[in-house]
Amino acid sequence: MALTLSTLETTPKHKHRRVGRGNGSGRGTFAGRGMKGQKARTGGSRGLKRLAMQQFFRRIPKTGGFSRADKALTAVTLGAISKAFVSGATVTPATLAKKGLVPFGVGIKIINSGTLKHSITVRRCRVSAGAKEAITKAGGTVVTS
Repeated sequence: MALTLSTLETTPKHKHRRVGRGNGSGRGTFAGRGMKGQKARTGGSRGLKRLAMQQFFRRIPKTGGFSRADKALTAVTLGAISKAFVSGATVTPATLAKKGLVPFGVGIKIINSGTLKHSITVRRCRVSAGAKEAITKAGGTVVTS
């Protein structure tokens, strides 16, 4: 038998239970709300217990999250530095930003990827162990101040 709109069976619908219509209905007197208390009253089902906390948090300025304690580092490869700088040049975060390799004001780490063909001087940048070895092997220096 094909499945069409006329052959679909309806799903059984549960009738909404009407509470508070007398004790003969089985849901009279307290109508499923227990006895007294905040949740037994009209309009007191949610939110009132923590209303002071909600108002407190609404008054606090929303700062948009958390900031990192340490800067996220941007990786720069030795191959990119070799293409952008000439022999004897000094590599600093400012010169890397001027050449367009990194944005201004970010932390920088030089990693050993690619080949360095000439000597350079690296200042104020973090350098991986392999990159430091490659820079000194090419005749350059790493200044850690």
